[in-house]
Amino acid sequence: MAKISVCAECFFTDLPFEQRIKKIGALGYKYIEFWHPEGTFNGKEVDFSKFKDAKILKKAAKDSGVTINDFAFSAWDGSIGGNPTNEKDHHKYFEQIQKMLDFANAIGCKKGIVLSGLTQKGISKDKMIGNLGKAYAKAVEMAKIAKITLVVEPLNSLVDHAGFFFDGTDEAVKMINEINSPNLKLLYDVYHMQIMQGNILDFIENNIDIIGHFHSAGVPGRAEPFDTEVNYPAIIKKIDQLGYTGCFGLEYFPKYDHVKSLKKTLKYLS
Repeated sequence: MAKISVCAECFFTDLPFEQRIKKIGALGYKYIEFWHPEGTFNGKEVDFSKFKDAKILKKAAKDSGVTINDFAFSAWDGSIGGNPTNEKDHHKYFEQIQKMLDFANAIGCKKGIVLSGLTQKGISKDKMIGNLGKAYAKAVEMAKIAKITLVVEPLNSLVDHAGFFFDGTDEAVKMINEINSPNLKLLYDVYHMQIMQGNILDFIENNIDIIGHFHSAGVPGRAEPFDTEVNYPAIIKKIDQLGYTGCFGLEYFPKYDHVKSLKKTLKYLS
């Protein structure tokens, strides 16, 4: 069975982050992920007064028997790290990428999520794709030196992330194949792509060679993956058959008691 990782931003949001890791590990999960080192989600918003300390984070993971699988290197809307679709933001973007590569190595994490940022007014789609291609190509060179794999995550623009540039897989897959580096893969978020395009199992089978991570949540609602229109056990079965050995991430906002939710989800996916 695929390794299951838990996005610790979404669970036990009343606790300090290191205590969330401990509780997740105690439930039998061996992998966690998070959003931004610069802040921590408190259930309503990212609290930037609660930044993540690399030493504390690494110790909490080690003490809990948990591996940090990945985290986001920039914000979806460009508020952290800028929008790589805009060449004017590239200097800021590369500074952020280097900062996050250093943070990843400090906590023993080998994978980072990269996002396209927003569609830019006054810039053509072709130009934005060109800008993004240049940004990703250089980021991959930096990641190769740091021995980190970057995963590109398309997001839905219909429900959660209006204006997001990579809101489908086509352009992301094309760019990953063009850059053609083992340090650049796709993060396939089942929740987001079910909303945007569906055809989940066929896409996975046709693109498993470039998929480096998965995210999941119930559709609709972005809550628990059970009792939803998506057949997650079938997806887990498919990626197991295809030989996928990475993590399958839980990035949902629980409607139930968090302990009961995570226990039931683990049983559902097993």
